[in-house]
Amino acid sequence: MNHEDWIETCAVDDIDEEDVIRFDYGDRTFAIYRTDKNEVFATDGYCTHERIHLADGLVMGTQIECPKHNGRLDFKTGQPKRAPICAQIKTYPVRVEAGTVYIKID
Repeated sequence: MNHEDWIETCAVDDIDEEDVIRFDYGDRTFAIYRTDKNEVFATDGYCTHERIHLADGLVMGTQIECPKHNGRLDFKTGQPKRAPICAQIKTYPVRVEAGTVYIKID
């Protein structure tokens, strides 16, 4: 892997299973998720319905529930799953190497 193309975010162990953490990089913010199957995913950090950070939400399977209005997004695909969220969220490629999580942002 060319490390210049990937941003180091955290250790896998920094994220509890079936949970999410916030990651800030420059003037951008992201949400990094870990499923109960130990898979790791990344999306933009803010809900597409209102500017509420998803790291304060609840992870259920591969969905994140926004803490403000309980809308849901699938963080694997970015697709909205429950109103009031109706807009897709941007997802990012993720790699895990030696226990460290990297995301590729454009």
